[in-house]
Amino acid sequence: MLVLGCGGGNVLDPKFQPQVANNPDNFQFQATGVTNVTQTLTYNWQNSGAAASINQACSVSGGSAAIHLRDATNAIVYSKDLKANGTFTNNPGTAGTWKIEVVLSGVSGTLNFRAQKN
Repeated sequence: MLVLGCGGGNVLDPKFQPQVANNPDNFQFQATGVTNVTQTLTYNWQNSGAAASINQACSVSGGSAAIHLRDATNAIVYSKDLKANGTFTNNPGTAGTWKIEVVLSGVSGTLNFRAQKN
């Protein structure tokens, strides 16, 4: 059996296929029509700065969804419920390869967020 894949290392439920744009200093995540998904997704993201601006515009109708950002030293520099909409800034961190963790538990709705170098 041959299995091929690109980046992220996540196995996705066929009902849950987020659109992800993972570019240096600019990460975007969008998923519509999400229904009762429980999964943790982790993405490596290059941030050349010590901070990021995070814009959250989600509509969560059930379950819970959270985002965590870890800087290049693996310190958590941002953690927020995705039900909170708005633009936020993380605690200062270390530039380099950051991790973006999307933690979903029985979530339904629309998920949309962006992280950009600040």
